[in-house]
Amino acid sequence: MSERDHLIVLVVEDDFSIRRLLQERLGRADILVHAVGCLADARQALSTHRIDLLVLDLGLPDGDGADFVRELRRWSALPILILSARHLEQDKIAALDAGADDYVVKPFPVGELLARIRALTRRVRLEREPPILRFGGCQLDFAARQLTREGGQVRLTPTEFEVLCLLATRAGQVVTYRQLLADVWGADALGQHHYVRIVVGHLRRKLEADPLRPRHLLTETGVGYRFHT
Repeated sequence: MSERDHLIVLVVEDDFSIRRLLQERLGRADILVHAVGCLADARQALSTHRIDLLVLDLGLPDGDGADFVRELRRWSALPILILSARHLEQDKIAALDAGADDYVVKPFPVGELLARIRALTRRVRLEREPPILRFGGCQLDFAARQLTREGGQVRLTPTEFEVLCLLATRAGQVVTYRQLLADVWGADALGQHHYVRIVVGHLRRKLEADPLRPRHLLTETGVGYRFHT
C-alpha cells in the first residue's frame, strides 16, 4: 500500500523509550508514525507531512503542550490525543478546554490507546489541503508560522502573526474588533480597538502592494476587518 492508504500519526514525546514503543506498536497496527521530541520539530512535521492525528505530551523541553494545542486550534481541526503523566483532574480539564479531543494518562495500556486513536480518526479525511494559504505574492504557512512575500521571508511579531491567522482562517467573513481582541489579547483588552488598528496597519505595510489601498486586509468601518485572498 502507498502512504495515502495508511493512517499517519505524529507523536510528540520527549521520552525516547515511549517514542520507540509507540512507533513499534502503532506500526504493527499498520499506522505510519512520525515521532519527534519537541514542539519545534512538531511544527516542521505538520508543515511538511500529511498528518491524520496528533499524539502529544504536555511537558516538552521547548514549551507546554496545552499552549501548543491552543496555537494549533487557531487553524486546524486535526484530532489531538494528549498522552501525559499529569493525572490531576484540572490538568485534564485544561487540556480539553484548550482544544484536545482525548486524554490518556501514563502509564497506559497500548490496546486502549489504539482504540482511542481509531475512534478519533474515524472522521479523518485522508486527503487534505496542506496548511498553506497563498494570496497575491504571499504565502502563509500556518504550521511553520512563517509569511513569505515574493519568495522572501517577512518578519512578523507573534501578535501580528496571530491577528493575520485569525483573519486568514475566516477569509471572506467579517471579524469584529471584539473577536480579535478576545482571541489575541484576551478578555481584559475588549475595549482597546486601537490595538487592532495598529497591528493591522503594520501588517498592511508588510504584505500589501499599496498599504493605502489594501486588497487583502479590508476595513469594515466601525466593525472590524475582512480578509480577502
